[in-house]
Amino acid sequence: MRLFSSIETSASGLTAERFRLDLIASNLANAETTRTETGEPYRRKVALFAPRNARYSFRDVLGAQMSSGQGVQVVGVAEDQSPFKRTYMPGHPDADSEGYVTYPNVDVVTEMVDMMMATRAYEANVTAIEAAKSMAQKALELMRS
Repeated sequence: MRLFSSIETSASGLTAERFRLDLIASNLANAETTRTETGEPYRRKVALFAPRNARYSFRDVLGAQMSSGQGVQVVGVAEDQSPFKRTYMPGHPDADSEGYVTYPNVDVVTEMVDMMMATRAYEANVTAIEAAKSMAQKALELMRS
């Protein structure tokens, strides 16, 4: 196992969580967007993560564990297919013939919880990098003695 593989793993987590936070910010910014280019309300977006260099046979998994290249990667962005919210607002320019406005399927509370989870995961990866850096420094100090 290489010395910096744990830092590389945590760095991939930092990148993935930063992307997730960007999507959450976009969801919150568009929580009231009733019409997009497609003509329908904004649809909530979520990041899809997968292990970097995913392996499925025992030999491949063992080989991957013994080498660097572990971590996580963003493999895509999915749109949440949950139903839109409908609110009775007959004076709204986007109201239908019954007076209902269709709003995005973004729940601010859910987005805030997701943001807190992503922030905590980001902080955990930073802590792991700091711990690896500290261990490497201690190892260098031991070799000097």
